[in-house]
Amino acid sequence: MRITNTLCLIIWSLLSSIAQAQIQPNLVLAPNIHSVRFHVYGDQLGMPIYRLNSNERMELHFDDMDTRVKAYYYTYQLCDYQWRPINMSAFDYIKGFTQQRITTYRFSSQSFSRYTHYQAILPEANSVPSRSGNYILKVFLDGDTSKLVLTRALLVLDSKATVGGQMMQPFQPQFFRSHQRIRFDVRMSSGINSFNANQQVKVRVLQNQRWDKSQGEQIFPTFVRGNVLEYNMENQFLFPAGKEWRWADLRSFRLLGDRVDSGYIRPDSAAMFMRVDQDLTSQRYVFFADMNGLYQQTTYESINPYWQADYAKVHFRFLPPGGRPYPDKQQLFLVGQLTDYQKGGKARMEYNPSTGLYETQLWLKQGFYNYGYELIDTEAEQPTQNLDGDYWETENIYMILVYYKGFADQHDQLIGVGTIRTRLDRPGLSF
Repeated sequence: MRITNTLCLIIWSLLSSIAQAQIQPNLVLAPNIHSVRFHVYGDQLGMPIYRLNSNERMELHFDDMDTRVKAYYYTYQLCDYQWRPINMSAFDYIKGFTQQRITTYRFSSQSFSRYTHYQAILPEANSVPSRSGNYILKVFLDGDTSKLVLTRALLVLDSKATVGGQMMQPFQPQFFRSHQRIRFDVRMSSGINSFNANQQVKVRVLQNQRWDKSQGEQIFPTFVRGNVLEYNMENQFLFPAGKEWRWADLRSFRLLGDRVDSGYIRPDSAAMFMRVDQDLTSQRYVFFADMNGLYQQTTYESINPYWQADYAKVHFRFLPPGGRPYPDKQQLFLVGQLTDYQKGGKARMEYNPSTGLYETQLWLKQGFYNYGYELIDTEAEQPTQNLDGDYWETENIYMILVYYKGFADQHDQLIGVGTIRTRLDRPGLSF
């Protein structure tokens, strides 16, 4: 079934944040869908990147809290480097069937929570992306693309460029202690014409797999030397560094994790109450290993966490300075992969005057979660304040994506991917 231009425009409007035009290709659009996981096969922390015409595979998992079996299908939508759908027939970028039904499912077992777990290993042999670029994986009901329930970002790589770079401490005094600058080189293969790189080559840099923390709009190479593009400007790819993420150890609902204050699990309900968090911007940096905002589904008490793990309402609480609410123009959000980095719904913390705390609750499956807090000023040009603080020493992972679009091409090819880890050491003490 071909997706109409009208539907593409609707989807694009959902994938963009209206307030800041932020890229957000990962959405859950149905309230009964939880615990969506899409990653490299066998690696829950691996970003889904598929090498064109390879044997690599991705895993898709999600839970439907309605216990009856439903007919879920998926398809791929090719997009440009800004995640705008390309006006091409699906037969031009999908080899085989343009829709596939998800036929593997399991009912939950050994858990009080009842749900149906669906999974798929992608791409399947009879439905494979045939061009490189950005793809939106779309899951929908009953073979009807208008019944969209979730979307996920998939990168398809046709390697025609190598990327190398490093993290630099900025020279500007206002950013010297709080930001990280990424400089890198792109070496194009002999088959790629880089003569007009400003128009044909686009780059995007992601911090910790976050599309809402990506940069690359209207950034051109600093120097072009033959087939090598150098990106090395002091004011380009400058990121607030953040700090190591907070964590919620929910691998067991009976043996409570170190940051869980209290909790209970009953046949009809379960709840976990996290310890009260506070603003950490004034605390000095200390290294500890984290997952850079991601999470893993894992348990102590079952063999397979995908259909044997339980769910609970997890209560997050935050104490503002002095126990007083922030001004009306400032909104507090819980951030991390556990909320898909959304700025709405349950991610928004609400102030409770009776307790003096900001509170929210999420329906979460057993696992190990990273999370943080961001304060958004709705009237400022730079609205996000990380309430953990920003320290240039922080361990982050940056991913560099290189796109190429020839003058006769209809879409942006993804031709290179590079990864930069800001530190490879593992110190146990603060700097």
